Amino acid sequence: MTALTDLLAFQRQTEALSSVAERLGWDQETVMPRGAAEQRAEEMGAMEEVLHDRRTDPRIGEWLDAADPQSPADRRAVALIARDYARSSRIPARLASELARLTSLAQGIWAEARAKDAPADFLPTLDQVLMLKREEAACLADGGDLYDALLEDYEPGMSGARLATLFDAMRPRLVALRDDVLGADQPQALKGHFPQETQLRLARACATAFGYDWTRGRMDLAVHPFSSGRWQDSRITTRVVETDPFNCLYSTIHEVGHSSYELGIDPDYAFTPLGRGVSMGVHESQSRIYENQLGRGRAFTGWLFERMSEAFDGLNITDPDAFYATVNRVTPGYIRTESDEVQYNLHVMLRFDLERDLISGRLDTQDLEAAWNARFLKDFGVAVDRPANGVLQDVHWSVGLFGYFPTYALGNVYAGCLNQALRGAVPDLDASLAQGDATPATEWLRENVQRHGGLMTPTEVIETAAGQPIGPDPLLDYLEQKFGRIYGL
Repeated sequence: MTALTDLLAFQRQTEALSSVAERLGWDQETVMPRGAAEQRAEEMGAMEEVLHDRRTDPRIGEWLDAADPQSPADRRAVALIARDYARSSRIPARLASELARLTSLAQGIWAEARAKDAPADFLPTLDQVLMLKREEAACLADGGDLYDALLEDYEPGMSGARLATLFDAMRPRLVALRDDVLGADQPQALKGHFPQETQLRLARACATAFGYDWTRGRMDLAVHPFSSGRWQDSRITTRVVETDPFNCLYSTIHEVGHSSYELGIDPDYAFTPLGRGVSMGVHESQSRIYENQLGRGRAFTGWLFERMSEAFDGLNITDPDAFYATVNRVTPGYIRTESDEVQYNLHVMLRFDLERDLISGRLDTQDLEAAWNARFLKDFGVAVDRPANGVLQDVHWSVGLFGYFPTYALGNVYAGCLNQALRGAVPDLDASLAQGDATPATEWLRENVQRHGGLMTPTEVIETAAGQPIGPDPLLDYLEQKFGRIYGL
């Protein structure tokens, strides 16, 4: 046995236990009885304590010192283990366990407060989560920026300052396009009653069209759609609004993108640090390109129009071109996950600025709702009508995911770069999409992005696949061209 062999064997067990903990989270958001919240919090806290002990085991440091990796995969795996060991060793076991326990409880408290439109029921708990996250950030930052320390968990190598510069560069073109589009004639809205079971049947058909592997996955309902799992078990969730089938269908396609990334990673990387998506920005690049550039394109919406017309015995929209415009309809709205492509990044920028202020202490939780409402009115010109459509709409802060939000917009930037390369590599792609077959696209993405897992850095994997430096212009050009045509601008 060598130090490297011992290190990777130990890591294999840690990865397996981490996967079990993730499964507990999936269960909590899908099928766990509501009355089990306190028990699940204790279970999650206990599991996190075990994982923290393993991640900070002194033997890891000894193995790292003695390891002599030769292959690129082994060198990268050792580098990732060393990075996680250094970060985990800075966090006290008490803090790791308490964060897991509290965020498990907070998730249920958030869900009930959201259902009742009662921010006051949730904000005291959020304040506790925030205090623990600030403590965690202080442990990791080593005197540096607290927000950057948390961001590192989701987009390694990125900083809040770089993101702010990127978003500042994007905002003027996004706002100008939004204003032009909202000043034009709007496509017809889809109207009617769309039963849940029919929506779910269509959602499964869409997932299949995008190559979802049902032998290694499943679909369930959740308040906030998400995907969970890796290797041989990656599950998706969706939600149903019986007046809006696009909510279900495109949430499903989006989560298929996430899940397909995990299932597409080289199986040799299973139970290693390479066996998962390299960052949330890269993860979002997959879900967003599946959902938007592919799923909301004219070719695929033509296929979807036929399927929906059959499933619902006709629609109030009878023309496939009009249906394409309806799918991409731009309207003022409160909900990030239901937002059109033009305004989505503006929703993310709002959350990015607010959570940076929360972590820095420039904003208190007691003032968060007022700050959200004021910023939303400024950015979107619409007053928030109820907390569930405002400060309570997202699950992320309740579960401590500070630093996660900006990766959604970064993922859109990555997707813009990838889409440009994909279209160049597969010029006849739309012919397949028009038949409800996304295989040429999903195979290109699997080969150029997904299979690598954590082998490369986020920047390396996107720039290698795209064949160019990362920048916002491919995304912004795509949006202006697409919506310019739809709205006759």
